[in-house]
Amino acid sequence: MSVKGRVGVGGGEMGSRNAVVSRNLALLLCFGSFSAGILFTNRIWTEPERTNLESENCNQKLKVENHTSINSLGQISNTQYDISALDSKISNIEMKLAAAKAEQQSLLRGDIASGNLKRKYFMVIGINTAFSSRKRRDSVRTTWMPQGEARKKLEKEKGIVIRFVIGHSSTAGGILDKAIEAEEMVHGDFLRLEHVEGYLELSAKTKTYFSTAVALWDADFYIKVDDDVHVNLATLGTILAGHRKKRRVYVGCMKSGPVLSKRGVKYYEPEYWKFGEAGNRYFRHATGQLYAISKDLATYISENQHILHKYVNEDVSLGSWFIGLDVEHVDDKRICCGTPPDCEWKAQLGSVCAASFDWKCSGICRSVERMVEVHRTCGEDVNALEHASF
Repeated sequence: MSVKGRVGVGGGEMGSRNAVVSRNLALLLCFGSFSAGILFTNRIWTEPERTNLESENCNQKLKVENHTSINSLGQISNTQYDISALDSKISNIEMKLAAAKAEQQSLLRGDIASGNLKRKYFMVIGINTAFSSRKRRDSVRTTWMPQGEARKKLEKEKGIVIRFVIGHSSTAGGILDKAIEAEEMVHGDFLRLEHVEGYLELSAKTKTYFSTAVALWDADFYIKVDDDVHVNLATLGTILAGHRKKRRVYVGCMKSGPVLSKRGVKYYEPEYWKFGEAGNRYFRHATGQLYAISKDLATYISENQHILHKYVNEDVSLGSWFIGLDVEHVDDKRICCGTPPDCEWKAQLGSVCAASFDWKCSGICRSVERMVEVHRTCGEDVNALEHASF
C-alpha cells in the first residue's frame, strides 16, 4: 500500500512537471511565431515602399531626360528654321545684287553708246566772271587758258576742266544773257549757273558754283579763280597733286584781315558784331583771288548749301563753312605772288608762281592791258603742261 502510494505520489509530481514544461514550450513557440510574423510583416511593408521610391525616382529622371530631349529637339528645330530664313534672305540679297548689277551694266552700256560716261578728272577750274567782263575773258583766252582743241585735249589727257562761270541776269533772256549765249557759241567755254548775278550775291554764286561743278564733274579738286588773275596751270596742278590723298583739304593763300564795321567802305561787313568787339579780325581763310578745295568739301557745300550762311565777302563765307569741320588749311604763298617784278625774280630763282595778281587791286591792275605782259614775264615754260604728270 505504502509502496503504491509513493509511486502514485511520485508519478503525480512528474506529470505536473511535464505539464509545466509543455505550457512553457507552447508560450515560447507562440512568442517565436509572433515575432516571426512581425518581422515578416515589416519586410512585406518595407520592400514595397523602397520599390515605390525607386520607381518614383526613375520616373522623375525619365521625365527630366524627356524634357531635355524635347528642349534639344526644339532648339534644333529653331536653328533649322533660322538657317532656312537666313538662306532665304541671302538668296533675296543675291537676286537684288544681280538685278542691280545688270541694271548698272545696262546703264553703263547706254552711257558709253551715247558718250555720256562720267569720267574722273583731276581739277575743275571755274573762272568767276561778270556780264561786263568780256575783255577780261578775252585776255585770259589769249594767255593762260587753252582754246578749242587744245582745251579739249587738256580735259582728255590731263583731266583739267576750265570754264568761265556766270549766272543769269535779273531779266531772263535779256540782252545780257543773249550776249553770253553768242559768246558761248563761239568759244564753248562757259558754265552757266542757276543764279542771278549781282555783286552782293558772290557768296551765293560760290555755293552754286561748287554744287554745280561737283554734280557735273567727278574731280579731285575744285578751284575758283577771278578773271583778272594770271594762272600757271602746270604749277598749280603740281601743288595740288601733293595734297591729292587728303580728303578734306582747303588750299590757298591764307589771311586774317580786319572786320570792317564802317558802313560805305570797301569790304564793309554788315554782320561785324558777330565777330566780337570792334577792331577784331576774321578767322583764317583763303584770299578770294584763287583757292582750291577737295571733292569732299565741294560735296559738303552741295549737300548743305541751303543752311550755309552767306557773309557779304565770299572768301569769308567759304572759310566760315569749314569752321568746326576736320579740314586741313594749306597756306601756299605760290598762289598769291605779285605781278612783275615779284613773280619774275621768283621764276628766275626756280620757284614759279601758280597765280599772280596785285593786292592793291585784288587782281591784276588794268588786267586787260597787262595780262599779256604778266604771262610773258611770269608764265611757265610752254611745254610745262604737256610734260606735267599729276
